[in-house]
Amino acid sequence: MANLEHLNWFLGNPLFMFFGSIVMTLAWQSSSLSTTAIIALVASGVLPLPSAVAAVLGANIGTTGTIWLAGLLVSNGMPTGDTLRIAIIHTGVNLLMAVSLLPFANQIAKFVGRVG
Repeated sequence: MANLEHLNWFLGNPLFMFFGSIVMTLAWQSSSLSTTAIIALVASGVLPLPSAVAAVLGANIGTTGTIWLAGLLVSNGMPTGDTLRIAIIHTGVNLLMAVSLLPFANQIAKFVGRVG
């Protein structure tokens, strides 16, 4: 594998991984692809577990972009009606979960490390 020392400041920071994961999931519109990449990076030893927990939370937020995009395409602009309600609830629940769990990324990683 290539030398990734120049990326340690990014890979080792859960907050950077959280926001980076949101952006990448929005870009390729697939939280499954993001999660698969995160698992591969952890398995290869490149990505620390606390950063991976934060990245998975970010991927979960990034996946809400798909419903907003669908709403834009269906309603000729800003989503309306049921589409808007679904997009707001989907985004809100995922944001609430991420905001609630992100401060505990290190503790979640320790637990997962012991169990797994």
